[in-house]
Amino acid sequence: MPECPTFLKLPSRAVKPRSCGITHVLDKGLTPAGTDAFLGQAAHLVDIVKVGWGIGYVDPALPVRVGMCAEHGCPVCLGGTLFELTAIQDRVSQLRDWALSVGITHIEVSNGLRALSASRKHALVRELAADFVVLAETGAKEGNYPPTPAEWAQEMARDLDAGASWVIAEGRESGTVGLYSADQVVREDLVKVILDAIPQDLVIFEAPAKAQQTWFIRQLGADVNIGNVEPASVLSLETLRLGLRADTASFSALT
Repeated sequence: MPECPTFLKLPSRAVKPRSCGITHVLDKGLTPAGTDAFLGQAAHLVDIVKVGWGIGYVDPALPVRVGMCAEHGCPVCLGGTLFELTAIQDRVSQLRDWALSVGITHIEVSNGLRALSASRKHALVRELAADFVVLAETGAKEGNYPPTPAEWAQEMARDLDAGASWVIAEGRESGTVGLYSADQVVREDLVKVILDAIPQDLVIFEAPAKAQQTWFIRQLGADVNIGNVEPASVLSLETLRLGLRADTASFSALT
């Protein structure tokens, strides 16, 4: 594939594998052909592919798609709800064996269903970190669980101490819970408290909507970690990061 041009002066972006500026993609069940097309165009911009919603459990093409992602340097992560159901049913060892057998290298440990105690969640982070890169999520799937910002930061800190490589701030694919109010507006107080306690490079902010992505880039810079990105939005997110759109053009050198 031809290389992209380089004649503009734009914000610097680390190349893969990178530890900041992570683009974390939510895969809702791409076909193998769709996966191939997506990776062929955007793999250089993708750091983690999360197969969400338990889709990996019912997708017979998962091993093939995981292999395709690995060839392009895009590790695959299992979603948090699948992990939670597994933990509730005491099948974590079976999940581990299956995930390793199909080439999964990353796993999300969450408690969005609020069925696990805090101590069990942290113990599972520690246990799974022996075999996987763990992304530990804080927040609930429903808007009726509003922990205080301080409680979010404390849970994230404990997850990192237990061995998580990154912590994820919940926003869902809807962008209407957790980090956000029901109208998709960012809870700025929550973001501030998180970043007062946790290094920015260790936090992945789920931000599925363009306005949310724009807010994080304008506030935290081109190399903020952004999660739950639609495969079709990876290129457009990168243009936001680089100031190639009016929404973030002030981040690039215009002269």
